[in-house]
Amino acid sequence: MAPGGNRGWLLRLVIAFGFAQGAVSMARPAVSYRALALGADERAVGVIAGVYALLPLFAAVPLGRRTDHGRCAPLLPVGVVLIAGGCALSGVAGSLWAMALWSGVMGLGHLCFVIGAQSLVARQSAPHEQDRNFGHFTIGASLGQLVGPIAAGALIGGHDMAGSSALALVVAGAGAAVAFTSLWRIEHPGAAGSRAEAGARVPVGSILRARGVPGGILISLSVLSATDILTAYLPVVGEHRGISPALIGVLLSLRAAATIACRLVLTPLLRLLGRTALLTVTCLLAALLCAGVALPVPVWALALMLVVLGFCLGVGQPLSMTTVVQAAPDGARSTALALRLTGNRLGQVAAPAAAGLVAGVAGVAAPFVMLGALLLLSSGVALRSPSAGAPADGDGRRRPGRMTRTASRGSGDPRRAGDPQGPDEPRRAGDPHGSDHSESRERA
Repeated sequence: MAPGGNRGWLLRLVIAFGFAQGAVSMARPAVSYRALALGADERAVGVIAGVYALLPLFAAVPLGRRTDHGRCAPLLPVGVVLIAGGCALSGVAGSLWAMALWSGVMGLGHLCFVIGAQSLVARQSAPHEQDRNFGHFTIGASLGQLVGPIAAGALIGGHDMAGSSALALVVAGAGAAVAFTSLWRIEHPGAAGSRAEAGARVPVGSILRARGVPGGILISLSVLSATDILTAYLPVVGEHRGISPALIGVLLSLRAAATIACRLVLTPLLRLLGRTALLTVTCLLAALLCAGVALPVPVWALALMLVVLGFCLGVGQPLSMTTVVQAAPDGARSTALALRLTGNRLGQVAAPAAAGLVAGVAGVAAPFVMLGALLLLSSGVALRSPSAGAPADGDGRRRPGRMTRTASRGSGDPRRAGDPQGPDEPRRAGDPHGSDHSESRERA
């Protein structure tokens, strides 16, 4: 099936991602509570949490290389198995070292699933559909991030903290396993194409030097860091201002719900503003709102700021995926997505550490000012990012730019012009769109 065809695979992928992400979002706080119950101090909890992000760093680029020259779908069940196993085994682990190990396995599984899923979306979406499809794909992550912590909070508590946190981890593992039910026929037959035609590997340095790739990585890192630090430090702000934990939970849920709403209306926003303007405006607004969280405002004003902030933060992740995919050299798009995820992981490690250092020196509101500065830098990068590679105008036609090669031969479908999935073959004279008589010749 050609890119841009039936999108049942995308719905199944969103459902699977929702269960996988929900399991991870449920397990991560449960791991911390169980570690504390086993006698861990704050430093040990930080190490266990850091292993989740650090261990997958070494696997990201090799997995991206493998996906560039093969199928995407096999990474999805592998990721689900590792997530489910890491969650369940963390629940029965009897030592902090074992918990750190299984936390790393969980992180590796999440990385496998996300690299395979993002590469699948890039490969099976027509260029003008990539922003929309990546936006819909990330709804699965937002739903998981919304439901997972609530489920963990419902199970963890009471006098037996070790037992209740262990139960939450086992339940999270079972929840991850449910993702298997949505992974059938998720990759189009022949979508991987003939990888013998892919040519030599593109060096990592060349990928990082491609215009648009570093900017997409920075925007993604900034948005993810803002989400993580907001989740970690808003309770601390609430403690200082006398806001109850229950109300803080509601505020964080409002932020997550606004992110989901943003991704549901991403297509009309792109049609109205275009990718460059949308990224620039949302990063700039998010920078101002992050800094505004540091102000001693009433709770209703804080709630309003978090709703708008959540909406703005919903733009960066899906659009940075499309930016990286369309800016990356041919035959290296999965590797470029893996590098983007590597940047995310580094941000998950470095941003909380920097936030803790800043908070210790200048107070709990200072990390939000730091985030505002980082997002302000990202808005400048977004403004300077190449707009020629933007996938489409509102009517689905591509703007002129560097990616104007034909996707394939034969369909006569104007949406296929510039399809990055197609083989790099010259267009026939008089045929502006090319043609395609063989699915097996499609390339990611």
